[in-house]
Amino acid sequence: MRGVGVDTVDLGAFAASLAEPGTRFTEMFSPTERRQCRERAEARSSVPDAAPRSSVPAASPRSSVPAASREDPLARHLAGRWAVKEAVIKAWSAALYGSPPPIAPDLLRWSEIETVCDAWGRPAVRLSGEVARQVAATVGENVRWNVSLSHDGSSAVAFVVLEA
Repeated sequence: MRGVGVDTVDLGAFAASLAEPGTRFTEMFSPTERRQCRERAEARSSVPDAAPRSSVPAASPRSSVPAASREDPLARHLAGRWAVKEAVIKAWSAALYGSPPPIAPDLLRWSEIETVCDAWGRPAVRLSGEVARQVAATVGENVRWNVSLSHDGSSAVAFVVLEA
């Protein structure tokens, strides 16, 4: 293990950012992420009052889905992906402790850090472009990102472990 990152996103604030007139925030997500989130949101909205699905059965009752998320299920799914992006940066940064960041924060292309899901909804990280090149240069070619993504109440949380 080389680094760990965690991030929490407030769903209401995130949905408000997406709804701002003229926002380009959705460009932070790859076309694949936007498509997968849209498909999941459409599938979820076809089930009235659907609770968040999990690939692992809950050990205790889940809190109710916040009203803001029911109103904008797309924002709910994108918020989870945003949490993963932030957690990836934190895990990578932890692996580079004591070294300067290889990409200046204002030059980072967030869409190059993708959260993609398999046919069963399990998330994985896929890097591209300059981010992929710099990760390979700084921590190695054979990088594995272990991802856990969850939604509870009015929050999305991601936990990422970088193995190299």
